[in-house]
Amino acid sequence: MEESPPSAETEFHEHKHRDVQSGGARAAVFGVSDGLVTNVSLILGVAGAQPGGGIVRLTGLAGLVAGAFSMAAGEYVSMQAQRELLERELEVERQALRKAPRAEGDELAAIYTRRGIDPTLARELADEVMSDPDLALETHAREELGINPQGLGSPWKAAVSSFLAFGVGALLPLLPWLVGSGTAAVLASVAIGIVASLAVGWMLGVFTGRSRLRSALRQLAVAAVAASITFGIGRAVGASGG
Repeated sequence: MEESPPSAETEFHEHKHRDVQSGGARAAVFGVSDGLVTNVSLILGVAGAQPGGGIVRLTGLAGLVAGAFSMAAGEYVSMQAQRELLERELEVERQALRKAPRAEGDELAAIYTRRGIDPTLARELADEVMSDPDLALETHAREELGINPQGLGSPWKAAVSSFLAFGVGALLPLLPWLVGSGTAAVLASVAIGIVASLAVGWMLGVFTGRSRLRSALRQLAVAAVAASITFGIGRAVGASGG
């Protein structure tokens, strides 16, 4: 007997979700964006004062290194603190499950009942969950704390991703100054900044599932405003500083 092809509903049901709770992807995406906006603004701000090309180059390199380490340290500290907090709450829940399993079972059954499940069925479900300690901890963590014990995120992964991503974003507007200087380098940095901003915004749209064009234009607007302000300040200070 020939099998019928899967229906559209079946194909839709078999969709897969990406892991969006891990810190690595988030840090990488925003790291590139932060690196680009930060260094294109810094480079154009200093270039606006019309110093020698070496000064702009040194400034860009310093911004890249300092920014990358700052981003990595910030990601690590924040994610480590968050992870420790969540682990503490999980330990509290683990102790409660061990010391008062009946009360925790009643609490879970009450949660199911409030969600509209028949009380008898809710009791059966709670008893089934409580029969497995690992499943009980995972279920209580999800229902009471809103977290997944298996998806707390890696501080080191987030830090490394942030460091590398920021470095890539910060390097792009610096490239023209590694081989040139003056007006040509300024215009090249602006052009690279425009293209890179649109590309980063487009990638953000792909990542979030939102309008790619809108995300690209928003990213460009943010970078353009920041770079324009710093360039104007650099030009004003350079002209008046003597």
